[in-house]
Amino acid sequence: MDINVAGFLPALLPVALSPGASFTLVMSSALGGGRRGLYKTLAGTALGIFTHALLLGLGVSAVIIATPAMYGVLKIAGTAYLLWLGVMLIVSGIKTRHTTPLAQLTSVSVKQAWLANVLNPKAIMFYLTVVSQFAGQEGGVSHFLALACIHVGVMSIWLIAISHLLIFSAKKANPVVLKKVVNLAGGLLLIIFSVHSATQ
Repeated sequence: MDINVAGFLPALLPVALSPGASFTLVMSSALGGGRRGLYKTLAGTALGIFTHALLLGLGVSAVIIATPAMYGVLKIAGTAYLLWLGVMLIVSGIKTRHTTPLAQLTSVSVKQAWLANVLNPKAIMFYLTVVSQFAGQEGGVSHFLALACIHVGVMSIWLIAISHLLIFSAKKANPVVLKKVVNLAGGLLLIIFSVHSATQ
């Protein structure tokens, strides 16, 4: 197996550690659903990463990128989905009142997190252009899945650490207020990400 892990990690870290759709969804879920919400969103995001690795290994991603119409449809679908998630987070933030019981604060489902990742054109491009460089000359599904395992591991450690800080701070502050702020800011970020993605 000639996977270049030493080269992959420096290329992965800026992507895995930078705020993006997954970061926004995890923060919202950590406050809305606690640790269970956090792990549901992480599971969906991880499934999305493995889906990208599998599609790349099978050559499907290359076909999508090489077909402008297919890539265009995916880009529109991804942008629309991120916009919808962003609007839903903002609406949730606006509707959250100081008297809202914690049990009523919702988190992102596994399916929503998976879709947000799979429909993200930037994730497809990352796997096609960056990950493929470190999968070795043979490539193959197993190599891409191995790199996806590293991606999921790094992403999970980072997001669990950050969200635990957020959950810990929620013990001192009003978690409903934090949820309102995170949803409003997160929704705005998702809308910015989707507009930026659409214009690239």
